[in-house]
Amino acid sequence: MAFTDVKEVFNNMPKVFNPTAAKGVNAVFQFDITGDNGGSWNVVVKDGDCQVNEGTHASPSVTLTMAPDTWLGMVNKQLNGMQAFMSGKLKAKGDIMLAQRIQSLFPL
Repeated sequence: MAFTDVKEVFNNMPKVFNPTAAKGVNAVFQFDITGDNGGSWNVVVKDGDCQVNEGTHASPSVTLTMAPDTWLGMVNKQLNGMQAFMSGKLKAKGDIMLAQRIQSLFPL
């Protein structure tokens, strides 16, 4: 299923969350999706559980900033996250290594 709406992706993240991959992970992922149809969401992963919240977290472990088409391209597996980062389409601040675990935590 290809995602066409940013909010739809975040609504589906708890449904696909992989608690096995989250073992030992206590982190806050902040997603700042810029421009039209964007928004801010934070995803708290702690003790094998996840919580997705709309808005900005006070102290995220990693912050990812990108345009809606970049985020949708990554979750739809049309764009590689590392390529997006290297080309400047994705900006990451904080624990960048943690960002690489998103795909295993949330196999969309």
